Amino acid sequence: MTNNPADLTSADYLDGAREMHAAGRPYLAHLLAEEAAQRTTDPATAAGIRTQFPAPARKD
Repeated sequence: MTNNPADLTSADYLDGAREMHAAGRPYLAHLLAEEAAQRTTDPATAAGIRTQFPAPARKD
């Protein structure tokens, strides 16, 4: 792991998203997954990431 956020890769963000999902933090998982999708050069891969981690429904 790196101390510099600029050095993080799409895979690092995706790992974090999986960890947050497992910890019951769906919104944070979604944010990390969105960052992973934005750093991915393949549009199909980015779409797959977004499908795996959709935005959670609001609880009003």
